[in-house]
Order: sequence, then C-alpha cells, then structure tokens
Amino acid sequence: MTTRQVLSSIVEVCLPGETPQAAGVIVWDPGSGEYRLRFRRDWEAFAGEEAEVLALLAGDFEARLNELGVEDWLSQCEQSLSNTVRIRDREPVLAENLDRAVERHYTRHVSARVLPFVTHLPKYSARVAAGKFLDDQPVEEEEWIEIPEGMRLDADMFLVQISGRSMEPRIPDGSLCVFRARASGTRQGKLLLIERRDLPDSGRYTVKRYRSEKSESEEGWQHVRIRLEPLNPEFDAWDLEEDPDKFRVIGEFLRVLE
Repeated sequence: MTTRQVLSSIVEVCLPGETPQAAGVIVWDPGSGEYRLRFRRDWEAFAGEEAEVLALLAGDFEARLNELGVEDWLSQCEQSLSNTVRIRDREPVLAENLDRAVERHYTRHVSARVLPFVTHLPKYSARVAAGKFLDDQPVEEEEWIEIPEGMRLDADMFLVQISGRSMEPRIPDGSLCVFRARASGTRQGKLLLIERRDLPDSGRYTVKRYRSEKSESEEGWQHVRIRLEPLNPEFDAWDLEEDPDKFRVIGEFLRVLE
C-alpha cells in the first residue's frame, strides 16, 4: 500500500490551573485540502463545568474547516485562539489514508476516559469472547478501545483482532473488528465469528460467510448443508454438520475498526 505525506495538528484544551491536554486531532492533505477530524467525547468527565461549551468544539471546527478551508482556518487558529483552546505546530506524517491516520494520531495523543459501551468497547481474544458470551464465564478484557462517533454501542458488542487473509479485501489480515454476540434473526449470508470445536486451538476460530441449504420433511425444515465461505477466492469453502459439539457461532461481524 502506498503512503503519502500529510499534516497533523493537535488541538489542546487548557483548563484553569491544569496543564494543556490534547482534545482532538486534525489530519489533512495540503494538496487536495481533504481532511479528517476527531475530538474526544468524554467532556463531562474531562472538563466538568466547562463540558457544555467544549462539547461544541468539534462541530464548530468542522463548520469552519468546510467554510474557510483547512489552511486558512488553521492559520487563523494558530494566531488567535484563546488560552483555553490552542493548536500545536503542524507535524508532517506518513499515511496510507486519512481515516487510518487520524485514528492512529488520536489514539497516540488523546487520553480519553473509558466510558464502557458508550464510547469504548472491550477487546477480547476469540477464545475469551467464546467463554464470555457462550459459556457465561467471568472474563477480563485485554483493553478498552474507543469507537469512532456514529456507532451506537451496547453490552453485546466486542472487538477481536483477526488473523488471516481468507476474508480479504473486506476484512484485512490483522484488522481490529467489531462483533455483536447473540446475533438475532437468520444467519443466512452473514459474516460470523465461529468456533470450530473439532479443531485444535490454533485453528479453532474463524470468520466466514454462513450459507445453509434446507429441506422440508414431516418433521419440519432441516439443514441439508451448512457451508462456511471465505471472501478471498484464494481460499476454499467447507461444509459443517449442524452439531453443537462441532461448531458454535460466537458473534456477527459488524465492521472493521482499523
């Protein structure tokens, strides 16, 4: 994947009697003027009485960036912002794309408070997620990771790092992905995180597209075949028996986080 040089600026907030803290990140391409903006969302925990005013920062910055362009607006900010809100010097950075760059720099510079299932989701290994959501075992998350604004979170959602290329290009190798446990409705055509209990731990967990064929008999509808399909044509699909001792669905894939 090719990289290009872009610019990054950190927006800081300095509350009375405290040292400046990073509140947001702007990453932009000077050539095209394209930008990405991300601000913290834990204003109430972070700023107390100032939270209501500071929560308007992201919307105000975005409106100004769209109105004036990145270069003109940042130049104004660098010269005239108050002591409460300030912008650090611009920093050149290499990026594959702006979305990943802004997430990377936000994570590096902004230490947001963890608000479980409001702004953050727990990250588990697939094995631990299976224990929590299928066996109701007490488990401990590896860490809490902040989710970009716009996704409504709930207690059945979790993160797992995916290893392997079988679901590329939609799910790249090494991707951190959002899943929902106890997926409701039909499984047909969904991308599922599956535990294959007939395999050793090293190959037991996989993400595949679920396909089933059914036939009707006097006893009702029965599965004729359950097929797990990769998205990458370099890999083969395989069939499974409808046997809870051989496979279990841990969760439904929702999106790639990074």
